[in-house]
Amino acid sequence: MSEFYEKLAGRIDERFRGVLTSTRLANGELTIEIPRQQLLAVCQALRDEDAFQFEQLIDLCGVDYLEYGEGTWQGPRFGVVYHLLSVSHNQRLRIRTFAEGEMPVVDSVVSIWNGANWFEREAFDLYGIVFEGHPDLRRILTDYGFIGHPFRKDFPLSGHVEMRYDPEKQRVIYEPVTIEPRTLVPRVIRRDHRYEVSEGDQRRA
Repeated sequence: MSEFYEKLAGRIDERFRGVLTSTRLANGELTIEIPRQQLLAVCQALRDEDAFQFEQLIDLCGVDYLEYGEGTWQGPRFGVVYHLLSVSHNQRLRIRTFAEGEMPVVDSVVSIWNGANWFEREAFDLYGIVFEGHPDLRRILTDYGFIGHPFRKDFPLSGHVEMRYDPEKQRVIYEPVTIEPRTLVPRVIRRDHRYEVSEGDQRRA
């Protein structure tokens, strides 16, 4: 399996030389990093060119790298991760791109993989990542009028508001949260095979 993906990594490195930030082959999985300015061009090529034919977007998610690992992260705070599948070649690929700022912006890939529609809405709702060019970018999981983005690391665990049924008003009302913020579970840095690089792993810059 590693030899199979080594060949794929070589083809990708050759095709996108000077564009990719990095290529990483670890634990039998291939990950490439792309500057967000080049995202659409690279994704279009990965879908359409015969050497790749990644016809399907399996998943897309946001990531908040605030306090990532042991606090040594120096890159942009927000990232978007794409998981692609080529049915034609029976191969998979992970793409990662980054965005800066309190309101991070990344180009929408809905025009390339229509299945990204709800995935991008979810990342917008939970992380506040704006997908430029999305046909209908609005919240998909949180309630109407929800303030903030609950998967950001600095969002309080207890939230900002709580709701209850008011028998006098005969409707659900929102009030400032009455739970005192607290942390009951200590922060744990996991050390297992998912976070370690073995001797056979390869990194390209």
